[in-house]
Amino acid sequence: MSTISAISTPFGKGGIAVVRLTGDDSVSVLDRVFKPASGKPMSDYPPNTLIYGDIYKEGKIIDRGMAVIFKAPRSYTGEDSAEIHCHGGILLSQMVLEATFLAGAVPAGPGEFTQRAFLSGKMGLSQAEAVIDLIDAQSESKVALAASQADGRLSKRVNEIYSELMTIVSSIYAYIDYPDEDLTDISVDDMKNGLLGIKNALESLKRTYKTGRAVCEGLNTVIVGKPNTGKSSLLNMLLGEERAIVTPIAGTTRDTVEETVSAGKVLLRLCDTAGIHQAGDIVEEIGVKKAVEKMENAELVLAVFDGSNKLDDEDRDVIGQLKALKDKTIIVVTNKSDAGSVLDTADFDGITDHFVSISARDGAGREELVSLIEQIYIDGEIEYSSACVVTNARQFASVCNSITHIDNAVSALVQGFTQDIAGMELELALSELGNLDGRKVTEDVVHNIFGRFCVGK
Repeated sequence: MSTISAISTPFGKGGIAVVRLTGDDSVSVLDRVFKPASGKPMSDYPPNTLIYGDIYKEGKIIDRGMAVIFKAPRSYTGEDSAEIHCHGGILLSQMVLEATFLAGAVPAGPGEFTQRAFLSGKMGLSQAEAVIDLIDAQSESKVALAASQADGRLSKRVNEIYSELMTIVSSIYAYIDYPDEDLTDISVDDMKNGLLGIKNALESLKRTYKTGRAVCEGLNTVIVGKPNTGKSSLLNMLLGEERAIVTPIAGTTRDTVEETVSAGKVLLRLCDTAGIHQAGDIVEEIGVKKAVEKMENAELVLAVFDGSNKLDDEDRDVIGQLKALKDKTIIVVTNKSDAGSVLDTADFDGITDHFVSISARDGAGREELVSLIEQIYIDGEIEYSSACVVTNARQFASVCNSITHIDNAVSALVQGFTQDIAGMELELALSELGNLDGRKVTEDVVHNIFGRFCVGK
C-alpha cells in the first residue's frame, strides 16, 4: 500500500504538532524530510527513539524538531511508521505535511491509520470503534467504557463464543463428509445444550446494550410541555449554562433547540421544543408540529409541568400526546417546586411511574433527575473498566441476528430435522459473529466506520 501522511494533532496553534507517516516507504520519506543533528540518517537509528534534528522542505530548513521511527509489526498500524514533531503553528505544520507529500507520501483519508491497523490484524472492528468513542467521549464513564473495549474485552468474548460455535459446526460437517467414520462425538441433545449455552452468552451481551447505548451513543431525548412550564429552563439547568432564551412570556421558544449533555453516566442528546398548545400563527403551528414529531421519535421524554398549578386544558392536551406514545420512557418533571406542588400524580396513571420535582430557576432537583435517568438506563453491575459491553447499533444487530439463527437451529433439532439442516442456520450465526468484530465484514461497513474518524487517526 502507499505511504500516507497526515497531521494528527488538532487544528490550531499549540506547543507542538505531530505529522504521522505509515507505509512501506515511511522511513525513506522521513529521511528526505528530516536530518538528525548528528548528520546520520534516521534509518541508522533504532526504532522507538526520539531524535533531534532539522526539518526540510524543498531543500530548505523550515523548523527544528524531533522524529521517531516505529518498525513493523510493532507500530500502531502494523506497518513501518514514523512521526515528525514540529512547533505547533498552523502554517508551519501544514508546510511540514506538504514536505512529506513532496518526498513521496500521499494524503491520508479519514481514519486511514486505524483502518490499516484493523486490516493488518492489530485490532478488531469493535476495538476500532472504541477508538473513535474515546476520541468523541464527553463523559468519564464513556472514556472508561471505551478504554475497556479498545483493550479488546468485547473482541475477546466474541472470539470465545465464535470458537464454541465453530466447534459444533465442525462436528456437524465432519459427520456429513464422513458419515461412516463416526467422526462426530456430539449427540443431538448435547448439541442442543451447547447451543443453548451459547445463546445464553449472547443474551448476556445483548442485555449490555441498554447501558452501552446510553453511555456511548446517547439517548435521543426530548423536552415537552405546554408553554411557560420551564422547558428551556430545564435545558439550561442540565447544560449548566444559558443556552436557551428564557422569559416569563409564554411561547418564547418557537423552534427546537438541540444540545448534547452528560447526565451522570448517561449521554443525553437533548431537544427543547416549542410549547404544545393551540397555535396562534403559522410559525407557532410549525413549532408545535415539530415538537410532536420530536416526541414521537425520541427514546426518552422529559414532560415538564408547572407543579405549582393544577392541570388545565393545555396540560391535558400534552397528557393526551403522552398516552399516544409507544415504547417510550417518560419522566414527568414537575417544575417550580419552590412555589409548592399541587400536581396529582394520579393524572399520569398508565403513562409513567417516573416523577421528579425540580426548580429549574435555582437548580434544585437536578441530581434527583440525573439519578433517576441513571437508574433507568445504567446496569449497576457493569464494571466499565473490565466489562464486555455492546456499545453501538451495528454490534447489537449482529448479536440479535446470531441469537435468531441459533434459535432456528435449535428449533430444527427439536422438530427432528437432521444436524446438517441446523448447520445451515449455525453458519449464518457464525457469519453474524464474524461481522461483529470484522472477520467477514463488508467493505461498505468498514468505510462507514472509519469515515467517522478524523484525518490523522
